[in-house]
Amino acid sequence: MAAHIIVFGNEKGGSGKSTNCMHVTTALVRMGFTVGALDLDLRQRSFSRYCENRIRHSDKMDLNLPTAEVVELPEIAQSSLAAGENIYDRRLSEAVAGMEGRFDFIVIDCPGSHTRLSQVAHSLADTLVTPLNDSFIDFDLLANVDPETHKVLGPSVYSEMVWQARQLRAQAGLNPIDWIVVRNRVGTQRMHNKKKITDAVDSLAKRVGFRVAPGFSERVIFRELFPRGLTLLDLADIGIKNLNISNVAARQEVRDLVKALNLPGVDVNF
Repeated sequence: MAAHIIVFGNEKGGSGKSTNCMHVTTALVRMGFTVGALDLDLRQRSFSRYCENRIRHSDKMDLNLPTAEVVELPEIAQSSLAAGENIYDRRLSEAVAGMEGRFDFIVIDCPGSHTRLSQVAHSLADTLVTPLNDSFIDFDLLANVDPETHKVLGPSVYSEMVWQARQLRAQAGLNPIDWIVVRNRVGTQRMHNKKKITDAVDSLAKRVGFRVAPGFSERVIFRELFPRGLTLLDLADIGIKNLNISNVAARQEVRDLVKALNLPGVDVNF
């Protein structure tokens, strides 16, 4: 059975993408699935460093934390490429081909910028997760908006790239991408601007075909976990048995996100 490929993509940094990616990945591993991880941000490597921090901390504290297997892109000799073949296409295709059959899920974290690797990865996605900060600055990535009325005028650069990825999958006879836009850092107050963003997201969802899922609120705990490679699902393992109200709410956000993705064979039980 082919691995289900989950791609986390957003061309803007700072959206909480790697945090969402790490928590979904860890949730799947904790539920008993085998997960292979690819980090396509060859410069910042936030997802890779998160996983490396996890392994280092787990070894140091003798915790044996469930962890996805990070796979590096293979090096390819330029001389082995066919005429006109892109080296990044080959590196990614060989990496994914080597992971097929070994894992239930392949999770790919894309850089917060437009790259060839990111573009190709989107065409491989069975499930595409696009984290978005709850502001019109980030929403501009998805759509052009009238500055006065905030009415959606049409899709923007990233939505166009997803459309192209969908076209490529259709031409190859593959199942359509299930695209989920995750709203991170949603304000807790019922502000007028929040309603405008909600209306704009809902309007665009109908036009370009994505689902909307709840993401993570702005919480200090997410920043504190990264250096040790931990997630909210690991707190009991490190001796935190009694969660405070904020941590309980944050854990529920993780559960809600994984459930919203509606991944094949996944029954959210944590």
